[in-house]
Parts: sequence; C-alpha cells; structure tokens
Amino acid sequence: MSLLAASSTYAAVVRPLQVLVMVVAVLFFARVLRVASVQARPVDEVARGRRRRSGGVLALEFIEPLDRTGERVDVDVAVTIGRSADCDIAIPDTYLSSRHARVANDSGDLTIEDLGSTNGTYVNQELVEGRVHLERGDIVQVGGILFEVVR
Repeated sequence: MSLLAASSTYAAVVRPLQVLVMVVAVLFFARVLRVASVQARPVDEVARGRRRRSGGVLALEFIEPLDRTGERVDVDVAVTIGRSADCDIAIPDTYLSSRHARVANDSGDLTIEDLGSTNGTYVNQELVEGRVHLERGDIVQVGGILFEVVR
C-alpha cells in the first residue's frame, strides 16, 4: 500500500468521525446555552417573582419541547407527569419514567414530588427529595421536559 493510498483511507475514515464529533459538541453547547438563558434572569426580576400576590393561580408552562413552548397547564388539584397514557401530562420522552412526578395545588400553592423516577426531578437544577414548594419563576425539569412556574 502506498503512502497516498494510506492517507486517503485515513481521511475517508477519520474525517466523518471528526465531523460527527463536532456536530455532537455543537448540539450539546446549544442545549447548555438554552438552559443557561432560561436560568439567567436579572436579580430584580427573580425577587419580584418570589413575592406573593393575591389573585392569580400558579400553573406550569412548557419551555421544552419546542413544539409545546408556551403551552400552559393549570393545576386544579393534582397533575401527574410521565410517559404513561394514564398520566395527566403524558409525553413520549425516553428520559421520563412511566409515572415520573406529581404536581399538587395545595390551597393555591404548588408542590412537586418525584414518584420514584429513574432520572429524578429537578427544580432550579436541584434534585427534588420529598415534596418541594414551587414559586413563580421556578424551572422544573422532568426527563427532557422543562416547565416554568407561572401565574
């Protein structure tokens, strides 16, 4: 085998792998930037969101998946989230457990609890253990799904 033939074989194998690695890296960083942009908020906006206002009921609003962005889910009593068709919010996401999490409305206050999911439930990038109180502006992640708590 000549040096030229070895060089072209190398290029034919390695170049596509290099391109694939670059594409995966770009997609990863795009996801990181998306989550960071959602989390990055001015301090005064976060403080305003933490104050209690009478009136308005808290709800969940989809951030991701993109095809459901802005869709609002009102929580009257309780809502289960998961992959199963029995869930109130059933989403075919491979990172969701069949019954992943439960969001409850306790006299106008929202709480969330993980239902023993494999990948966990996160509020503001912190793993949920037990029941966690939700405030307006909190970011909830279940599997690959992101919600924001809104009024």
